[in-house]
Amino acid sequence: MNGINWIGMFTFLRKGMKRTFRVAVQTLVAPVVSSALYIFIFGTVIGTKIDDFAGVPYISFVFPGILMLAIINASFSSASSALYFLRWGRGIEEVLIAPLSYTEMIIGLISESLGRALLVAFLILGVGAVFGAVQLQNPAMFIVYVLAIATIFASLGIIVALWAESFEQLQVMNTFVITPLTYLGGIFYSITFLPELAAQITRLNPFFYFADGIRSSMIGYSEANSEVGLLVTLGLALCLLVVVKYLFSIGWKIRY
Repeated sequence: MNGINWIGMFTFLRKGMKRTFRVAVQTLVAPVVSSALYIFIFGTVIGTKIDDFAGVPYISFVFPGILMLAIINASFSSASSALYFLRWGRGIEEVLIAPLSYTEMIIGLISESLGRALLVAFLILGVGAVFGAVQLQNPAMFIVYVLAIATIFASLGIIVALWAESFEQLQVMNTFVITPLTYLGGIFYSITFLPELAAQITRLNPFFYFADGIRSSMIGYSEANSEVGLLVTLGLALCLLVVVKYLFSIGWKIRY
């Protein structure tokens, strides 16, 4: 096949966006409501009892973590469910015979995940602005981290969708790996509050660098080495993309 199949990749994105709006209560309303509750609890209920941290209100400190949590869930769920149901319904066979390279298929799948993640992120930013929780010190770095994090979890979603043989297995990664590591990554607290050993362990958690990167771009406060955090985030995104490309190239669970 000569050239790039832009139409095919755009079709993935359009299909994903249509699916997102078709079940908007699940894909858009639910994460926004959950984030609004987090913002209300930490901003109005708890935040008013806590002194400003790092020169900003407590809600501004935790808001980047709340936003990151929503981006992770949106990108992972979009990619994993889209590919899993393509496999389950044998729709993957139609995709395989289409004039698309594996790279274009991957870009198409990830683009629809990025689309949903960005849409959710903008909606939550709007809610956060209403509560006065949104600051944006470095817009360019903010966009880089949002796109990189969404790419990481879209790639993970693809890998899990290839591995899973049941809908229950599809939830294993989210329930037993992503959620615990997210909450243990410092999204609701500063690692300066932790004992030294716990702080050192937290620094081994890549989710800590995701949250810290978004927080740094929003409020200008960082608890990690910025260069290390960016290297971990971009490096992990690249490594997972390479893994996904390899799995597609060998036809793992997509060619029967």
